[in-house]
Amino acid sequence: MAYKLMLLGATIIWGIAFVVMKDAVDVLPPAQLIGVRFLLTGLLMAAVFHRSLGGTANGPCLRAGLALGAVTFLAFWVQTVGLASTTPAKNAFLTATYCVIVPFLLWGLTRKRPTLANVGAAFMGIAGIGLVSLTAGSFTMEFGDAMTLLCAVFFATQIIAISHYSRHFNVLALTVYQFLFGGIMGLVLGGLTEPAPDLAAFTPEFAFNLFYLVVFASGVCYVLQNVGLAHVAPAQGSLLLSLESVFGVLASVLLYGEVVTGRMMAGFALIFAAILVSELAPARKKKPEEVAESDFEELAEIAS
Repeated sequence: MAYKLMLLGATIIWGIAFVVMKDAVDVLPPAQLIGVRFLLTGLLMAAVFHRSLGGTANGPCLRAGLALGAVTFLAFWVQTVGLASTTPAKNAFLTATYCVIVPFLLWGLTRKRPTLANVGAAFMGIAGIGLVSLTAGSFTMEFGDAMTLLCAVFFATQIIAISHYSRHFNVLALTVYQFLFGGIMGLVLGGLTEPAPDLAAFTPEFAFNLFYLVVFASGVCYVLQNVGLAHVAPAQGSLLLSLESVFGVLASVLLYGEVVTGRMMAGFALIFAAILVSELAPARKKKPEEVAESDFEELAEIAS
């Protein structure tokens, strides 16, 4: 029970983080915000897990960390750009569609076709996205919603990349390099493309928001998630983690004052149902001719 509560605690923290990010991006532009958040998180994790870094500062491990850092930065950066132009509730649920996207990305990598359940989940997800994001009576979509859907593709790619590289390198070391490289990318891109932040905007409230994102939404949640998943069955773990989007909506309503319409609630329900179907449906059994050695062979489990 304690490990399930760990996962539930992580989803609550992440749900609140959507509102915290919404406030923080009003002070610091997206790339700079992600850069500062990731760099501080990487330094914090390097200090805590320094023993795990011994012997990992080699070419292959650093290149893997760089690749993970790039895709993770893109995912969070695009998500934050979208969040600046949409609501935390929409951002939470549209981001969660990565669960539905993963099986189709794996199709191209493993030649493992999505199951009928995956296809059904995709249709439910598309219908839900339409209700949440498309303007009534037209097929136009707000910029923030479109960027959030793009970030879901990057998050799906990140999951596949982490699953691949974690089979070959120390996971803690990879995570530290992932955050450090992602943080450097954010600061470089932000310095080249975004205006300098207004120092007067760095209030105690912003400092608290940044502390929450670095310590709780990144550091604490990472520990809770990994310890919890080590002791909870994958199906139950996926179900608990999928509640992040639900807590994101609750936090947006309670803390941000967002008004959720009936149309949006119907869309959220369809997206959440799609996530559950995609996460909990049984995997398609392999045919004999599909069984072959591959670095991505085990990734197909994510599609179940």
